[in-house]
Formats: sequence, structure tokens, C-alpha cells
Amino acid sequence: MMDVVTRTDEPPPGSRPGGGTARDAVDKLVRGGLLDDLMAQVDEGSLHLTGEGGFLPELVKQVLEAGLQAELTDHLGYEKHDRVGHGSGNSRNGSTPKRLGTEVGDIDLDTPRDRNGSFEPRLVPKGQRRVGGLSEMIISLYAGGMTIRDIQAHLERTLGTELSHETIANITDAVAEEVKAWQARPLEPVYPILYLDALVVKVRDNHQVRNKAAHIAVGVDCDGIKHVLGIWVQTAEGAKFWAGVLAELRNRGVQDVLIACCDGLTGFPEAIEATWPHTVVQTCVVHLIRASMRFIGYTDRKAVAAALRPIYTAPTVEAAATELDIFEGSNFGKKYPATVRVWRDAWQRFIPFLEFPPEVRKIIYTTNSIESLNYQLRKIIKNRGHFPNDEAVIKLLWLAIRDIEDKRARARAKEAGRPKNERTAPGKLVEGAMVQGWNAAFGALSIAFPGRLDLKL
Repeated sequence: MMDVVTRTDEPPPGSRPGGGTARDAVDKLVRGGLLDDLMAQVDEGSLHLTGEGGFLPELVKQVLEAGLQAELTDHLGYEKHDRVGHGSGNSRNGSTPKRLGTEVGDIDLDTPRDRNGSFEPRLVPKGQRRVGGLSEMIISLYAGGMTIRDIQAHLERTLGTELSHETIANITDAVAEEVKAWQARPLEPVYPILYLDALVVKVRDNHQVRNKAAHIAVGVDCDGIKHVLGIWVQTAEGAKFWAGVLAELRNRGVQDVLIACCDGLTGFPEAIEATWPHTVVQTCVVHLIRASMRFIGYTDRKAVAAALRPIYTAPTVEAAATELDIFEGSNFGKKYPATVRVWRDAWQRFIPFLEFPPEVRKIIYTTNSIESLNYQLRKIIKNRGHFPNDEAVIKLLWLAIRDIEDKRARARAKEAGRPKNERTAPGKLVEGAMVQGWNAAFGALSIAFPGRLDLKL
């Protein structure tokens, strides 16, 4: 790992070339007593910091207008009222009012004009209605699970900024092209492991709200790095839907998948066999255990879980079959025949797991890495009544994944340079995360699937 070195020749945070820091400016206000006077008025209720008529919007207005006037002076080549401008062929020509949305509230800005109409301001370009990261704030709130109406009310309540439903929708829709590019990006030729799991979302379809499954695919590349490969909302049943998804992955460059881990997705094994005939489809063992425990009374749960353990920890398929027979003949097996039936029905999709050494079993034992992601995503979508269409589902989930990873990255950046035992920031959730014990697992996969990892080489 690279050492983090603090350079003493770099300007401190908040500074600008040739000037002091923002903290220096605030310190001057404090020393001059101006900040105390300001806060006293805030405490009295005679002055508000944000919102309509607030101090900060007025301060931003004055700063922006001063900057625009400076830009116009630079454009014209002479100061206001300077006789040098006489006969220059261009001059100031009043201003144009416009309302500008900012992070501290709406401001009514006077944008200066020139008589020839050639002035193009850079500080607040023509047509721009939002500055100061307001669009980024809206997208972040949307990615956090707030609806457009929630965002609209939040901005009006906290900042005094009134944006229409259509404006906020357009801001969030601006990422649609980025989502499409991400969903169509080229992929690696081979992914040793592919995890698939689904979220249930409510989507309006033909004037009727119904449940749909939003499937998320996470691939582990040959370096052991996880990547979210795509998000698909199920529009057709079973094999037809999965055939389309896998064809898309194939068209994006995926030539082979060694092991696909999923949870009893209807039609998925058949579609896999049609796309990559030699891929092993593995039922998630944790899902299988959970499904078999649904029929168990609370008082018997721990004992039954212990009785089932020898099945999925058996060294061979034959040993596992023997352990299942033993469980079926036990008191628990006779008391809970439905649990036995779950294992019998899933047996053919479970036993591939037993053919691998422990290094690989640890990785394909569960789809927990993608389930952890889905847990975070469920918290974001739970407050929504329904989505207007499938594209809105994909957009929100993509934004949410990006937002989660960005927040974690910022938390890690704050702790950069600290000793490892003092860091508390979470690691990467999925995207870019490293699979633990990958080197040993990769070696075992190379032996189990000779020649198939050579596509990457």
C-alpha cells in the first residue's frame, strides 16, 4: 500500500492562489465583531440566514452580480463610466433579471448586458437557472430514496427554493443517458463467478400497478474484483426474459462464465445452458437453508440447523446424500417433511457446490455480497409507492449504487493516513470490492476448469 505523505508546500484547504483561506476571511469577520452582530439578529428572529430575504442568498446575489460586472468590464475593455469607452462601438446596456436557484435559496439576479449582445457570461451562463451544486443536491436526494414531490417540499421548506415538479424530474432524467451508457458498456471476456439476485418493486404497467423483479448481476473478474454488470426489470416470464439478459451480456463481450450463483430463478438454468453450455448453475446454499427453515418451529430452529449442517459441509456428493437420508429418518425429518422436500427438489442444483474445494466453496456458498447491496437498496425504495416505468427503476437503483459507493469513498478519504486499527469507515460495498481469499480460489478454479480462464490471458 502506498504511504500517504502530507506535503508542506501545498496550500491549505480552502485557499486560493494569491489569497488567504476562507477561514481567514471568517476570522476577520469575527475579529471585527460583524459575525456577532449577524448572529445576534438571527437569534432575535429579525434576520434569516437562508430562504427568501435571507442573509446568505443576498450575499450570494451581491457576489455573483459583482463577478458578472467584472466579466463585462473585461469583455468591454474599460471600467464603468471610463471615458476610454467613448466611441468603442460597444457599451453597457442595463441588465436582465432572472431567478436563480442556489443551495441557500432562490435569488433574483440582475445579469448585465452589452449593447451589441456579444457578452457571454461564464460565471452564470445564459439559460442557467441553478448554481452552487443544487442539481447535484437534487440527484443525491433522489438517489437516497426521496420522491420528486418529497424533494420539492424539502427544498421549499429548508432553502425557500421553489422548483416545479417538471424541473426536478428533468434534473433527475438528465442522468438517463449516463445510465444507458453504463448498461451498454463493454465487459470482460470471462467472469469466473456471476451472482444474480432480485428486488421486488412496484411498477405501473398498462395503467395497473404490479410487482416486478429488478434483477442485479454482479460479476467477479479474473482479478477477484466485483463489478455490477447490469440491472434488468423482468418484463417477461422465465426463460424468455433470461435469454434476453444473457444475450445482452454476450453481446457486451462476455464469452464465458464458470459458475453462476442464483436462487431458484425460473428459466435461468435453461437460458444459461443455451448461452454458455458449460457454465455450472449453483443454487445459493444460504437461500436453500433459509427456505428449508421456513417450516421449522421456533423452539426447534437451532437444533434443526445443526442437523442440516452435515449435508452442506459433506466432502462428497455421496456423503451429502447419506446425511440427507439420515436427517429424513430422524425425528426432525419425520416432524418436518416439507424441509426434506425442499432439499430433495433443489438437489441437482445444490450438488455442484460439493465438487469444489473449500477455497471455492467459501465464495459460491452464498450470494451475500449482492444481498448486502440489495439490503441497502431496499431501504431506499421502501418509501416509494410505485415507479412510473421500468426505466425509472433502473435509474434509481443505478443512482443509489453510485451514491452508496461515493459516500463510502468519502468516508475512507477522511481517514486516509490514519493507522489501520483506527479506521472505522466501511469498505467498498460491491463495485470494485476484492473477494477475500481469491488467489487460492483462482488456483482451484484453474484446475477445475482447465483452459477456460485463458480467455483473459
